[in-house]
Amino acid sequence: MEASNPYYEIMSATTAPETALNSSLDQIMGLEREYLLQNYSRYPLALHRGKGCYVYDLAGNRYLDLISGIGVNSLGYAHPRITKVIRQQAGLLLHSSNLYYHEYQGRLAERLAKASGLRRTFFCNSGTEAMEGALKMIRAHGNSVTPQKTEIISLDNSFHGRTLGAISITGQPKYRKDFEPLLPGARFVARNDVRALEAAVSSNTAGIVLEFIQGEGGIYPVSEEFARKARELADKYNALLVFDEIQCGVGRPGAYFAYQLVDPVIMPDVVLAAKPMACGIPLGAVIANEKAAATIKPGMHGSTYGGGPLACRVALEFFEILDELLPSINSVGGYFRMRLTELMRDFSFIKEVRGQGLMIGVELNFSCKSLVLDGIKQGLLFNCTHDTVLRFLPPYILTEEDVERAMSGLIKVLKNAQPPAA
Repeated sequence: MEASNPYYEIMSATTAPETALNSSLDQIMGLEREYLLQNYSRYPLALHRGKGCYVYDLAGNRYLDLISGIGVNSLGYAHPRITKVIRQQAGLLLHSSNLYYHEYQGRLAERLAKASGLRRTFFCNSGTEAMEGALKMIRAHGNSVTPQKTEIISLDNSFHGRTLGAISITGQPKYRKDFEPLLPGARFVARNDVRALEAAVSSNTAGIVLEFIQGEGGIYPVSEEFARKARELADKYNALLVFDEIQCGVGRPGAYFAYQLVDPVIMPDVVLAAKPMACGIPLGAVIANEKAAATIKPGMHGSTYGGGPLACRVALEFFEILDELLPSINSVGGYFRMRLTELMRDFSFIKEVRGQGLMIGVELNFSCKSLVLDGIKQGLLFNCTHDTVLRFLPPYILTEEDVERAMSGLIKVLKNAQPPAA
């Protein structure tokens, strides 16, 4: 029996999923081996449909999704309000290009301005594209001051995307080494090392880029002191301060954005958003103040698909639902972290539980990649990041009942774990 959820309404019988399947897992894997670029290390699981916080494989087996498409499926699956909007808009207009206006892009930009405290938005299709837009703002700003103002400060252990520009400022050598030489001028400092940051920033610095909570790097927050110093130095040296909240923002931390969790708020010049905004439909955003926005003149940047009517209309509906869910994100997220922390009494190899809202990491003292497969066997989907951190990015509609279902499976996974001998 599926867990009840106060934020999820049962779909009518007319929307029941098609159950006749023509492909097996072996057939699917075989076709991919033959025809796809072999750049993904997938788990042996083919998903067919989803409902609420749960997904189902080809055989109808059910899994509690605690990774939600790496933080994308923010309202779970087949949410009735999102499904209704998609159907309506599909019958009207899917794409129009940015040669013309449509009725949803301006409304969504207004909604983002109110949520972020910044003024102007550029829409794209993904987080890494949003980062590229921010990098162009940084470079254009620097060039407007002096040709020597080209340096970009980023953090060790950071992750900002897969394009050449984004990996140029990603502070993990494993993502950079095969594609060098990269964008010149990137400098990396240790997270929360205020002295290192002060030493790195100079009159040649065009921008400082931070994840307020490092995601792929292992769910590590930036300290308030470090973030305030970044703001101070950006002002002192006339650099743009960019907060990459592609994973840690837009409701995930229990607020619209993670930078709003401190008081007084540390305002960036640019904040980047993407993953959860359109509930699985590609959409990214560069949200900027007037200073940063003024760097991009007509013809300097664009996107064929960015900000299309379908994605923008879905995102508007998402924000209406998000306002109702923010209290639950905080309370259920706190409950989940508490229950995970309790496991430290029984499993000495758990080093730390950390996170904010529904962005949670459990660090072990050994590589936990094999535990992901064990989780699948227990009907749980999560992933391993930074080699030793179990990462949980569940849908925002998660309930305490779902948490208890997760804990039951995780306890079994951890009991079967085989950490290295001391």
